[in-house]
Amino acid sequence: MTDDRADSVPAVPSPSLDRAALERVLARATELQTRASDPGEQLTETQILALGNEVGLAPEHVRQALAEERTRVDVPEEPGFTGRLFGPHAASAVRSVPGTPERVLGALDDWMQRQECLQVKRRFPDRIIWESRNDIVTNIRRGLNVGGRGYHLSRANEVAATVVALDSNSVMVRLDADLSHTRRARVRASAGVATLGAASSTGFAAMMSLAVVHTAIATAAAAAFALVPVGVGVAGAYAIARAQHGHVGRLRLALEQVLDRLEHGEIKKSNGLLDAINTLRVLK
Repeated sequence: MTDDRADSVPAVPSPSLDRAALERVLARATELQTRASDPGEQLTETQILALGNEVGLAPEHVRQALAEERTRVDVPEEPGFTGRLFGPHAASAVRSVPGTPERVLGALDDWMQRQECLQVKRRFPDRIIWESRNDIVTNIRRGLNVGGRGYHLSRANEVAATVVALDSNSVMVRLDADLSHTRRARVRASAGVATLGAASSTGFAAMMSLAVVHTAIATAAAAAFALVPVGVGVAGAYAIARAQHGHVGRLRLALEQVLDRLEHGEIKKSNGLLDAINTLRVLK
């Protein structure tokens, strides 16, 4: 006799997932796959594109994600009071622009040296690092603010550009400016101003303690006056610290402006002799 009970049980429909749940499932599956795979195993770009295609991801989105990962620069967060007060020690800007890596990187190098008063520090196939140039003509340009540019990038310790191809007609560009030297200088200056204010208050209080009159009113007045130097020192130290945030903001804006010009085709190779003549005309 055949048991037909299994045939009589209705099939349980598989539950559907919303987008958030799907992302969690895929992320968890990726994590499990990573743990189970060989630690030395690496995937090529073709394999990654194939995997993306299997889960329904558009190739251009996968390529952009790969380019963003390759241009990503880890800037560790600085915890603690100093990190919160002085802010970051670097500024960055990222954008996709039309062109090829060679042409875009060449145009950026030309622009940084001609217009931003920088010179090459290190050069790699997909990355260039510049530093400030300190010759007489450059110092005159910066001092006179020729063109009203501000030359904010030349005040960075170094500026770097990383260019990675998205496809045959576009690239991902990342610009980074290192401000660690100005940040350290402001930390030292802020600490010095605060220490000077505290020392002045301590000395003033010691002098008042030697006074002959020690009435309640005189003591209160002395205490109030003794707090003035330390208050001025703390306010000055805070102003110096907050100035770093403004410096970072100006550097970030300068990086975005470079990407704006690059995106709209305003950064191109130009005649160096003609630029030198124009600069001399402005100086006159």
